Amino acid sequence: METSIQPSVKDKIAAEAFRLFCRRGIKGTSVDDLAQHLSMSKKTIYKWFSNKDEIVLWAINSYLTSVDTDCEQCRHKAPNAIEELFAVMKTTREVFASIHPGIFYDLQKYHGDAWNKWQEYKNHHFLNRIKDNLERGMAEGLFRKDLDVEVIARLRLAQIEVPFDETIFPRFKFELLHVQTASLEHFMLGIATLKGHKMINDYKQITEEE
Repeated sequence: METSIQPSVKDKIAAEAFRLFCRRGIKGTSVDDLAQHLSMSKKTIYKWFSNKDEIVLWAINSYLTSVDTDCEQCRHKAPNAIEELFAVMKTTREVFASIHPGIFYDLQKYHGDAWNKWQEYKNHHFLNRIKDNLERGMAEGLFRKDLDVEVIARLRLAQIEVPFDETIFPRFKFELLHVQTASLEHFMLGIATLKGHKMINDYKQITEEE
């Protein structure tokens, strides 16, 4: 019989911290807030973390590890590149539905180590996954053969962060999940062949009818 590995106390604290950061923003979440949310004393939290900065770093690192695992599963399970992209979007739907738009600003201004971790993941792991997906779609005849993969992949990276810019998409006017979904569809339609367009439209029709 297989036994599942139980998350450590540190992992549980980090996971709940990430949920609070998504809801309130990082700056807007204190260690007192986290302790109250966990029904745990601050002393217990500080047994595992030396300060809030370490909590943020651990929370971001744990989330990125989870995202990478989900992306890998989507890549293996999806029958084609387009369904892989929709599957990845589906796995992040819950986070995008609740995430605080100022989370990137808070990371960059107040938590340099965690910000650097995000930058490293984005510019290496995530960039490579986008390039792999583009090359897969081109091989499958779903994405145009003339795409400059290096350029298009970096444009997609930029697209992912733009919806978090409140000067462009104020949080009280735009729903982040809707903006991210619209951005992904715009991206796919811009790189797709006629065969790819048909598949995207068929997929959208199926999901809209569900």
